[in-house]
Amino acid sequence: MDCYCIKPNTKVNLSKWDTKDRSAFDGSEEEGRARLLQLNDELEELQELLYAEHKHKVLIVLQGMDTSGKDGVIRHVFEGVNPQGVRVASFKAPTAEELDHDYLWRIHKQTPARGEIVIFNRSHYEDVLIVRVHSLVAPEIWGKRFDQINHFEKMLAEEGTTILKFYLHISSDEQKERLIERLEHPHKRWKFNPNDIKERTLWSEYLKAYEDVLEKTSTPWAPWYLVPADRKWYRNLVIASVLVDKLKELDMRYPTLEGSIEEYKQALG
Repeated sequence: MDCYCIKPNTKVNLSKWDTKDRSAFDGSEEEGRARLLQLNDELEELQELLYAEHKHKVLIVLQGMDTSGKDGVIRHVFEGVNPQGVRVASFKAPTAEELDHDYLWRIHKQTPARGEIVIFNRSHYEDVLIVRVHSLVAPEIWGKRFDQINHFEKMLAEEGTTILKFYLHISSDEQKERLIERLEHPHKRWKFNPNDIKERTLWSEYLKAYEDVLEKTSTPWAPWYLVPADRKWYRNLVIASVLVDKLKELDMRYPTLEGSIEEYKQALG
């Protein structure tokens, strides 16, 4: 899945990235779903190993337009993992207390501890996305934040955090279909927000903001993956594949037991 990794200093034009692309997997959708189940099993084992070794930290950042599938990724990719070692942090409009601090203050508090996987459902990148598109802060303020975020993430990486960032890339037509689906299905209707209609009018502004994010903050220590997200099964397959591969690269080991196993058995009676 390296074809979706944005190399540092790469110029990004999102209009040229196919939201329905599935070129990194040769099989059918049925085979893709079956492969995802296999990856779920591998991820379950690797996450238990990560938790037991208590050495590494993993931060996963999910960003994308409304309906791009952040909740779906969390539900399907992480199916079966032990909730003791996996945590989801969501970032909505900052509180009064959070506004009294720098914009990264509330983010740093949610970063993973040793042995933990933390998933950011939206993230610190809202402070160079929504604040820009809605002119909530001046350009000279949000413009400085790209370098600040890079330095912040480099510090986390140097302290032992593996950072994987996924931009879920959907088309405007696909978003429209998913919003209509929410309206038509009673069990999904609660997820519909009338403000989504207004946000759709800012589609091009958000695309430009995301292009700058991908160009300026995909680094060797915290790469962005541009994930085609119109096909839900393929979106999940890409993210699960990347995550499993990166966890394997950590070359983790279960802690060794001090003392004699036979002596412990005898002591048990």
